[in-house]
Amino acid sequence: MTQTAEAARPAIRPRIAAKSGLFLFLGANVAAVTVLFAQAGVSQNVLITIGRLAGMYGALAMAFQLLLVARLPWLDRRLGMDRLTSWHRWTGFTILWTLLAHLVFIAFGYAEVSDKGVADELVEMANTLEGILRALVAFALILVVGAVSAKFARRRLAYETWHFIHLYTYAAVLLAFTHQIALGQTFAGSETAKAYWWTLWLGAGTAVLAGRVVLPLWRNLRHQLRVTAVVPESADVVSVYMTGKHLDKLPARAGQFFLWRFLTKDRWWQANPFSLSAAPDGRTLRLTAKALGESSASLRHLRVGTRVFAEGPYGAFTTIHQQRPNALLVAGGVGITPIRALLEDIDGHVVVLYRVRSQSDAVLLPEIDELARARGAVVSVLTGPDQAVGPRGAVLGPANLHMMVPDVHERDVFVCGPPGMTAAVLRSLRELKVPAAQVHAERFSLAA
Repeated sequence: MTQTAEAARPAIRPRIAAKSGLFLFLGANVAAVTVLFAQAGVSQNVLITIGRLAGMYGALAMAFQLLLVARLPWLDRRLGMDRLTSWHRWTGFTILWTLLAHLVFIAFGYAEVSDKGVADELVEMANTLEGILRALVAFALILVVGAVSAKFARRRLAYETWHFIHLYTYAAVLLAFTHQIALGQTFAGSETAKAYWWTLWLGAGTAVLAGRVVLPLWRNLRHQLRVTAVVPESADVVSVYMTGKHLDKLPARAGQFFLWRFLTKDRWWQANPFSLSAAPDGRTLRLTAKALGESSASLRHLRVGTRVFAEGPYGAFTTIHQQRPNALLVAGGVGITPIRALLEDIDGHVVVLYRVRSQSDAVLLPEIDELARARGAVVSVLTGPDQAVGPRGAVLGPANLHMMVPDVHERDVFVCGPPGMTAAVLRSLRELKVPAAQVHAERFSLAA
């Protein structure tokens, strides 16, 4: 790495800065909600008091959830969509359980006060109190979304079906907010409380609108991407080249990905995540994809001139997180695409390990070899079956990894490939005690 690049590295690592900022934001709001709850006063019934507090924390979790899925560039390029999606999932469980607690404790508390059955009390509340029915509908929607997001259900649903159902979360948030306006004790308790909740909800809604609607529309109107070439790389791998206006102003980096929509009559509604397979040069963009499904297989039939709607760039798999002067890039299969782009962009001495079943599966290898010669990098193609084991263990096991790259502890390691291979490499790096801050891996997938 050059002295200039090393001097430009921020004192606080970008990922730590973003995580700290998010946790401070959440902690400050938990404290604010707790203070507002205390100021509003507690009920004489303990169950009702617990239910109200659970409802307030559930509302806060909903607002935080909107921030996580807003795809804000500052957060995404520091944390990565996969990490934000993971937090989104756990926040979803928090919403489910806090709202369930809100419903149960409120229902049992008021049933105890009125000396009625819980079901009778719920029916009466829904019929007589404004906002209760909306809250029940919101909770039902959250239950449906939670059910289809469970792993066993998610595996059985097409992405488009799951995503369509997931959009009902926004309806649930809106219904819950109107319920809070109508009946929320802390919302109506003081002008300070009203100002806080309106600011929180409007801020979260604005973040979603800006990150998921306004910014993608503005960028696509500005850059107007079109397909310029479709180049088969092998029997089942194809590269798509695109150009547009003012691409030098597009804040894309090697290692990132976009959600691509090719605006043809049969696929305009499909968004697929593909990494850039070449570092952006301000004139063209390129993706390279393997035919793993009907959507990716149809890429080779795209016509030159096809309009492209691209959302992004997304991802934290970039040199912004590089800590050490040199790097190790580990790719498996078509995971070579962001690795190939990083090879153009990364500083210092680079070692590339490319894991494939056979030499014929090593797509983009001529380009990688040429780049390696130009910059003095070392490229090793590791062939063999997925579970191949040699005298020193698995091909990318700790012993082999240390033998091939003895100074692995002194390098940043970027890993991209099939989930099984990526997990195996990460285990090897942990066994070798490579510092976690130097290890970078990201799943390129659609978030909610």
